[in-house]
Amino acid sequence: MPSLKDVKIKITGVKKTQQITKAMNMVAAAKLRGAQKRMEDFRPYAEKFGTVMAELSGSANPNAFPLMAVRPVKTVLLLLVSSDRGLCGPFNSNLINAAEKFAKNHKNEGRNVALACIGRKGANYFGRGQYELLYRSIDVMGNIQMFNAKQAGQEVMRLFLEEKVDEVQLLYGRFINVAVQKPNFKRLLPISKKGLGEPESEEAKGPSATYTYEPEPEQILNQLLPMYVNVQIMHAMLETAASEQAARMTSMDNATRACKDIISNLTLVYNKARQSSITKELMDIVGGAEALKG
Repeated sequence: MPSLKDVKIKITGVKKTQQITKAMNMVAAAKLRGAQKRMEDFRPYAEKFGTVMAELSGSANPNAFPLMAVRPVKTVLLLLVSSDRGLCGPFNSNLINAAEKFAKNHKNEGRNVALACIGRKGANYFGRGQYELLYRSIDVMGNIQMFNAKQAGQEVMRLFLEEKVDEVQLLYGRFINVAVQKPNFKRLLPISKKGLGEPESEEAKGPSATYTYEPEPEQILNQLLPMYVNVQIMHAMLETAASEQAARMTSMDNATRACKDIISNLTLVYNKARQSSITKELMDIVGGAEALKG
């Protein structure tokens, strides 16, 4: 049985860990409120943007726009949006596992797979050389700005237009609620009519409308197609940021409760060790008294 001093040191250490995890839970909860508000404010804009793009592209010739050009897929680029920091449970590992499964499936079909990563966790994992990493952007998920999404968008569009990749898929953590965050795939390039007007959230679905455009839709598309790519990447970054804070809050709450259970178990061990020590001392006293009587 461990000594009283060892058990007491362990209890003190676990209590300090519990204080840290509780503080991190509170910080994550505060950050979640801001991240969730930004995400919820941007989500209808991104979905309505896709609806308008679907309306515009309905009568357009895809071959007239390079970003809509469909060609045989030899190389697929996966743009993975992960977090910069850890301690958020299985959130990043779920994204990485989904990316690896995606890459494996495409390799089995005879396609080459390349990676582009936003977020330190994904970039560090796939930067080990297993797959070609064509682009990385780190330390941007803590303060997401539109120019961060624009930089990533310009790079993936350049790779697509130069025919270094034939298709671009976007993978990010979609925020369902505080308890559920799921990896979500979305085809980014080539931009297709199918799926553009399908909102991801049920609340965004509503009656359709007919729009009048000026100038002609073909002229507007030349400007809006690159913007669409940037908006979708920005949307993915905001979704991932909210998912990260929700996952971290849940993870730290679980860690705090686990610390409480460990403290209870260690306290029981401490009391048993203390009782054993007292019993041993009493036996020594009784034994000494009996020896003096003899």
